[in-house]
Amino acid sequence: MALNNYYFKARLFPTVLTSIPAIILYNKFVSSLYHDKLENIFSVLPTITDIILSSAIVFLLVQINRFLSKEIFQKLYFKDEINMPTTNFLLKSNNELEISIRQKIEDKIKTKFGLSLLSETEESSDVLRARKLIVTAVSQIRNVLRDNSLLLQHNIEYGFFRNLIGGSFLAFFISVIILIHSYCSNDLTTRNLGWILSVAYFLPILFSKLVINRYGKYYAKILYEQFLTID
Repeated sequence: MALNNYYFKARLFPTVLTSIPAIILYNKFVSSLYHDKLENIFSVLPTITDIILSSAIVFLLVQINRFLSKEIFQKLYFKDEINMPTTNFLLKSNNELEISIRQKIEDKIKTKFGLSLLSETEESSDVLRARKLIVTAVSQIRNVLRDNSLLLQHNIEYGFFRNLIGGSFLAFFISVIILIHSYCSNDLTTRNLGWILSVAYFLPILFSKLVINRYGKYYAKILYEQFLTID
């Protein structure tokens, strides 16, 4: 796993923000089981163990959150790459880009990669093929722009919010578990915390479609703007 700028900002940071309920659950139900026994052996052992296991939980959640964000929310709203904004923008039936700009992009794709996108008539008769050709072109464009700092920044922003939403999905359900337990144990402090966490992590889920669509479109626009600037 490459520990690069994208990993830290788009995968680790949103995981840290959404790992709070899992850490609380761990400290409330797991840490207490061994805390006294370890403390009798060596006073700092419980602290060291908590740090190591909490870090392991965060690392595990990085993988789980990424899976949830891609397999649930991204596929829910875009279905697959053939329905991503980067694909939709180059369809003749889409009006996100001005016609002359879209034509410039299409001409550059043909010149640079030898790939011809379908005409309006061909597209209307075989939309799936048109989308697949655009996906191939987008893959080539990304490869050409892999060192573009502006595109990377927007990719990080999209990845951050997508993974934050995926993490919030799991964090919300853990928060509900904490809330239910607080009612069973009549723990008022934990109950208040459970309500705060449940509401806080439900909000990204509630606005997930708006956020993913908006940042997906931002990324697509920057991708094609930067593509037009290269030789």
